[in-house]
Amino acid sequence: MWNQTAVARRLGIKVPLIQGPFGGHFSTVRLAAAVSNAGGLGSFGAQAYSAQDIRRIVGELRAATDRPFNINLWVSDRDPHDPVRVRADFAAQTAALRTYHADLGIAPPAFPANLGERFEQQVESVLDARPSVFSFVFGIPSAEILKECRRRGIVTLGAATTVEEALANEEAGVDLVLATGFEAGGHRPSFLKRAEDSLHGTLSLVPRVVDAVKIPVIAAGGIADGRGAAAAFRLGAGAVQIGTAFLACDESGASEFHRRQILDGHARDTVLTRAYTGRLARFIRNRFIEESSRPDSVLLPFPYQSWATSEVKRAAVERHRADLAALYAGQGAQLIRHHRAAKLFAALVTETNQCAAIFGI
Repeated sequence: MWNQTAVARRLGIKVPLIQGPFGGHFSTVRLAAAVSNAGGLGSFGAQAYSAQDIRRIVGELRAATDRPFNINLWVSDRDPHDPVRVRADFAAQTAALRTYHADLGIAPPAFPANLGERFEQQVESVLDARPSVFSFVFGIPSAEILKECRRRGIVTLGAATTVEEALANEEAGVDLVLATGFEAGGHRPSFLKRAEDSLHGTLSLVPRVVDAVKIPVIAAGGIADGRGAAAAFRLGAGAVQIGTAFLACDESGASEFHRRQILDGHARDTVLTRAYTGRLARFIRNRFIEESSRPDSVLLPFPYQSWATSEVKRAAVERHRADLAALYAGQGAQLIRHHRAAKLFAALVTETNQCAAIFGI
């Protein structure tokens, strides 16, 4: 049976369906708990939170569910940069964005004095809090951190966009690996090569990773209904991670405007771009992305680019400006029909069961 897998047993969940962790402030305790309580693995992306906040979030999750849940962090939280050059480029980027600032009636952001939380401090709070699962993107934690996770009974889950990255996770001693195709919404978490040089579709990536590693594989990327989930299981995945479909649910931290853009069919055309954050990510295509893709455009390293565009992103959502807003969405967005997590999860199980009977899994 498709739902009786090594991943389900290792995670202690009834159904091997995982809610994708969202960075920024798109994750919520409410959403993660809803998925865990339904029998899957709820996830909380804690990349934007302090160590103190992470301890609080884990406490809130434990109060909301007695089932396993996942906390996710970014191992690499800064791109390499020249401090002098980046300050000059930030000024140039701010000048390039002045038309949008004027259009939205906002002031440009100042050069950041503090770039936010660091992985080294965040991971200590994760270890102390001992969630059931610790997942990570943009790299692999040190051997010492992975050893400590094993000592404390925390299952580790690393992301891979290539077979080589999957092998690196296995060789480091990571318990499970997420094979994520370029169809996925959000950031491409590549770490061995440039993201642009690591673009593989889920359909081709998953079976190659399954054949290459001995640890269990989780599939992600463009999967939004039971048909896609069943196909991933047939390819050898032991679980499926679904992001955009859960992002569109009322329980997520996405704005109502963002959720409606996904559910109302405006996500027909998505594109990978560095325009909003400086790292390659998939958004609904719009004017801002198109104009930021010109050959002479200045793009800053992460997270400076994200900081430079922060006021545009905030104001565009508040003013319902789809032409300027950063609207994350995967290529499977048009398949989404549900806006409540419990109903989505139930539909995924029903549809996967139906397809599994056809596929013989």
